[in-house]
Amino acid sequence: MRVIFLKDVKGQGKKGEIKNVADGYGKNFLIKNGYAVMATQTSLKILEEQNKEEQKQEEENIKNCEQIKKQIENLKIKIPVKTGEQDRVFGSVSTKTIHEELLKNKINIDKKKIHLDSPLSTLGFHNIEINLHKKVTAILKVELTRK
Repeated sequence: MRVIFLKDVKGQGKKGEIKNVADGYGKNFLIKNGYAVMATQTSLKILEEQNKEEQKQEEENIKNCEQIKKQIENLKIKIPVKTGEQDRVFGSVSTKTIHEELLKNKINIDKKKIHLDSPLSTLGFHNIEINLHKKVTAILKVELTRK
């Protein structure tokens, strides 16, 4: 029996995938629990239309991320920090601080998308990676200065 998976099923298939499964397993488990539907001409057409719609939404999302990327890369953020002897920074600058500075510049992204190998703890310029999308990564220039 050929089925189209509506949800991910561990060890069997992913959403949108078409697979051959045993008749009993397909009818009694996958279709009954709403994990899949039988692969008929109608359901295949519906799947194709859904895939086209998802593709359009994905392309729009990438375009939006590209615009945000341009804004971020044209931006240079200065963060004043307290320093001690030999210009050592008290504490460190984390993703939360960078996120707040981006909000001040009217750029609203999830702080989980800001990638720091380790918190910033030295004065000077730092390049910060921001993963806006799987295919779009922006580089933000951050400068730590003395207060």
